[in-house]
This record gives sequence, structure tokens and C-alpha cells, in this order.
Amino acid sequence: MSRIYGDPIEVWTRDGEPARFVWRDRLYVVHRVLDHWVTSREWWKISENDPGERRFWRVEASPAKEIGTYELRFDTASGGWLMLRAWD
Repeated sequence: MSRIYGDPIEVWTRDGEPARFVWRDRLYVVHRVLDHWVTSREWWKISENDPGERRFWRVEASPAKEIGTYELRFDTASGGWLMLRAWD
């Protein structure tokens, strides 16, 4: 089962992919990227240089030994990251 959150998170990337993130004051280390996709919409653009994209990653990550699956989103317009979904 998964839960939807939409919480802002801080993300560190390596080679363009999430490597670590902080969610609810806990540091998570990404062990593996399971999937990555990009969605584009013209109305998401806020300037000529903005591609109007939202980039999604489904990752396996953990704050300790227990590994979970998480879906992260990067918004090119705001430059911000969100924790979209977590699986039990």
C-alpha cells in the first residue's frame, strides 16, 4: 500500500539523480533508482527558458537499515523537490 504526501524535501543529487534526501527531519540514503520519467506541460512554464517539466524518480532508500520505496518529484519551474508517495 502507498500513501500520498506532497511534502517539500531537500535533495542532494549525484550524476543528475537523487542520492540523499531529508524528509521529516530524517536523512535518507538512496540505494537504487527503480524508475525515472519526465512529464511536460506547456502551462507549467514560467519563462522562455523553463522547459515546463516535472521529473519523477521512484527510489529505494533508507534512513537506517529498513529500506522503503519512495517517489520524488523535481519541478523545473520552482526548482523544488517533493516527497510524493511512500510505500509500506
